[in-house]
Amino acid sequence: MRNIRRTRTEGPTGSVRGTGRLAVLAAAGLAAAALVAGCGSSGSSGSSGGSPPAGPPASSSAPAVPGTSAATLRTTNDARLGTVVTDSAGFTLYRFDKDSATPPTATCNGDCAALWPPAAAPATGTAVTVNGIDAKLVGTVTRADGSKQLTLGGWPLYRYAPDHNPGDTKGQGVQGVWFAVTPAGDRAAASSGGSGSGGSGY
Repeated sequence: MRNIRRTRTEGPTGSVRGTGRLAVLAAAGLAAAALVAGCGSSGSSGSSGGSPPAGPPASSSAPAVPGTSAATLRTTNDARLGTVVTDSAGFTLYRFDKDSATPPTATCNGDCAALWPPAAAPATGTAVTVNGIDAKLVGTVTRADGSKQLTLGGWPLYRYAPDHNPGDTKGQGVQGVWFAVTPAGDRAAASSGGSGSGGSGY
C-alpha cells in the first residue's frame, strides 16, 4: 500500500513539476527569441538608418562668380605682341572696337559674351590688384544685364574662349575689331600677320 500511495503521490507531483519546467523553458525560449529578434531588428535599423558612409569631401573651391572675388590685372611680354595685359590666371585680355571708351560702354552681349567672356569686376568696395598697370586707368562699366565689368583706359575688357592656355593670343585681330590690350588700354600691335584673323567679331 505504501508503494502504491507513494507512486500516486509522486506521479502527479512529478507531472506538475515537469509541466512547470517545460513552461519555464518555453517562456525562456520565447524571451530569448524575442531578444534575438529585437537585436536583429535594432542592428538592421542601425545599418540602414544610421549615419551613411562618408561621401567625397566637399570641394574647397567654389566656382567663380562674377563680382564676388577680387580681380587682378597684370602685364606679360608676348614675343609677337609686346607687353599685354592678362588676368590673374595669365589669360590674355582683349578690347572690342565696337565698344566705347568715352563713355565706357560694353556692347558684347548674349552669344558674343559667351565667346568673349567679360572680365568681371570685384565686389563693390574691393580694389583691383594691378601689376605693371597704372591703377588710375582701371575702372568698371555696368553691362546690359546689370553686372560689372572691368575697364582699362575706359575700354571694357574680355577674355577669348578659344584661348585654352595662359599666354594664348588667338583673339588678336579677330575680324579686325578684337585686340589684346596694352597696359594703357590701347590695341596691341602684332609685329607680323595675326593668327586670329578668323572667328566671329560680332
